[in-house]
Amino acid sequence: MELHVYLAFIIATTIMIALPGPSVLLTVAHSISFGWRHALSTVAGATTGIAIQLLIATIGLTSLLNVVADAFGWFRWAGAAYLIYLGIKQWRSANEPLTFDTSISKTNLFVQGLIITIPNPKSLIFIAAFLPQFIDATQPLGLQFVIIIPTFLMITFTVTSVWAIVAGNVRGFLRSKRVFQSIFRTAGGLMIVAGLGLAMARR
Repeated sequence: MELHVYLAFIIATTIMIALPGPSVLLTVAHSISFGWRHALSTVAGATTGIAIQLLIATIGLTSLLNVVADAFGWFRWAGAAYLIYLGIKQWRSANEPLTFDTSISKTNLFVQGLIITIPNPKSLIFIAAFLPQFIDATQPLGLQFVIIIPTFLMITFTVTSVWAIVAGNVRGFLRSKRVFQSIFRTAGGLMIVAGLGLAMARR
């Protein structure tokens, strides 16, 4: 993997992981309820769930390339379009009611983070759409995945941990609907820009 592609992958992954999806919202809820130190167990569970989804996506992408390598370019176009769709949806969801389930039991926060992540088909589809944007089908796949997967997991744990720490220290601030509306719209806008940028890069 070329250095500029790897750096682009790091930046894009950081932005995407920072989006307030189910795992992030659960982490924030746990941090508000129990404090950020306990919420790190949720982060570890969610990261483990992402690792399992990455494994599934990697197997699927490798199989796709082995069977229909010529179609991979179209798959990347579809992935960029899906990211734009997610960005629009994220922007529009800013108007929906925001709720944090602060009645969640403190028992085994790791398992709760794991359970909310693994069966979530949206995150699996997102990963399957996102990763191909940075994969060169003409280069050895194994080496690329050896670089991509640990980096993705490290960013996932780090960024979600930041959410936990921030939420634990500014609990009242993050309960504000207006604050999360701004976060959702900013995140949606960034995803749209990222999708458009990746689409332009395909040209």
